[in-house]
Amino acid sequence: MRRSHLFLKTRKEISKEEVSRNAQLLTRGSYVNQVMAGVYSYLPLGLRVLTKIEQIVREEMNAIGSQEVLMPALHPREIWDVTGRWDKVDVLFKLKGAGDRDLALGPTHEEVVTPLASTVINSYRDLPQAVYHIQTKFRNEARAKSGLLRGREFRMKDLYSFHTTQEDLDTFYDRVMAAYMKIYRRIGLGERTLITYASGGVFSKYSHEFQTLTDSGEDVVYAIPGTTEVLGVQERFAINSEIIDDQEALRGILPNYQPGDEQKLVQHKTIEVGNIFKLGTRFSSACGLTFADKDGKPQHPIMGCYGIGPSRMMGTIAEILSDEKGLIWPEEVAPYKVNLLNLKASDATTTQAADALYDTLQRAGVEVLYDDRDVSAGEKFADADLLGCPWQAVVGPKGAEKGVVEWANRRTGAKQELPVGQWPW
Repeated sequence: MRRSHLFLKTRKEISKEEVSRNAQLLTRGSYVNQVMAGVYSYLPLGLRVLTKIEQIVREEMNAIGSQEVLMPALHPREIWDVTGRWDKVDVLFKLKGAGDRDLALGPTHEEVVTPLASTVINSYRDLPQAVYHIQTKFRNEARAKSGLLRGREFRMKDLYSFHTTQEDLDTFYDRVMAAYMKIYRRIGLGERTLITYASGGVFSKYSHEFQTLTDSGEDVVYAIPGTTEVLGVQERFAINSEIIDDQEALRGILPNYQPGDEQKLVQHKTIEVGNIFKLGTRFSSACGLTFADKDGKPQHPIMGCYGIGPSRMMGTIAEILSDEKGLIWPEEVAPYKVNLLNLKASDATTTQAADALYDTLQRAGVEVLYDDRDVSAGEKFADADLLGCPWQAVVGPKGAEKGVVEWANRRTGAKQELPVGQWPW
């Protein structure tokens, strides 16, 4: 993509109301544009990042055998009355439809997916089942803030699973946990993300959150020193500060727990980037979802719910993987792998060399953003650092004459000159 054609305008300053780092950088870099508190438009670069994050989520959900569907965002009141949550979910956006019908914008989809499952599940032979979708969600947050981290409209992947036994749910639950950690590793947050024991709220006694370490986080967790193996992978565990006095929870995560052992835990500030719950039969019972067991007797499937927010993860990456110059995207989610800079667009030789490199990179299947504007070199370097593509390829008059390109790694700052046609990776 040529920068001169791109729907993009970087900014040196933004509104002082945008105090969070991710909102500042993503807005300055023209990745997003705020419509109102908690509601953003995703511009071309931002949409590329969001789409790549969602594709990674999709790949890992497919890999554990779940299937993608797409459920509606607009819900009738009746399905929420069935589960008793119409008046209990305080963030539910409610509106009136034609004929004065009560409707809601979905913050979650248990009320939709459970009746949907009844069209497929009749017998124990139909189980287990797991379906997910990636969709825009709506929550009437009283205090929407922190950029993409707490929104009123946001992207969410929610997965729902249905099982004949608790043991089968437990096995799948652990597989989802491992898949989530793989997602975080792929998007560059793996080393900072803790599997965190938390309250299950209205769904279950306990749940698991995935909390990413950062000094700017709003949550507080207590990390367990060392690592624990989950499905053959070493992961770090923590407990949410809201249940730090729960003796049962502490015994579950600290080997041979004795009162006072919680002093061994290390306090951290974090951002929540995902959560998973064991729902039991809470929704299958309310919605009348049953299956015939091996003896022909009706049973309610045991359910699990697994949420992960692509837009929140995008905000978390921007919050953490950045420096004083701008964003530093990991390669798997970067809008483009290479930001090509033509340092003197008015010079025919330089432009010819930069154009040729642009064509060569594209033919090689490399995603490249080509800054072909006739502006100063300083402006181009500043924008390249702000936008945060993993590699910067710099073509200037001297390099064009010598047939070399200066390559800079955005994360490390390392630079090297290579002949045209050679890449640093």
